[in-house]
Amino acid sequence: MKIQCDWCNNSNVIVTSDTVYWKLPDGSRAIEIKETPTQHCCDCNMIYQSERIVKEIEDQLFLIDCKHIGKVITYDDLMKKPRLLKRNYFDFSS
Repeated sequence: MKIQCDWCNNSNVIVTSDTVYWKLPDGSRAIEIKETPTQHCCDCNMIYQSERIVKEIEDQLFLIDCKHIGKVITYDDLMKKPRLLKRNYFDFSS
């Protein structure tokens, strides 16, 4: 399945991984998330995370105890952290 770039709508997109920086929900600090699924458009040169990945990260950070996360974590390790709730009950978008 071809992925279409969210910025230029061309389909010359490569799925890769990259490091991103994310502010914790309480605003106390930012963390570095390595090996995050990333899309790179070879036409417009934009590098970004899909809406699905952004939502997964934001939900996970909202649902775990962020005090146990260091300054750097991999995406997979972040997603494996045990949640305090099953899902984000404050998300009314779905």
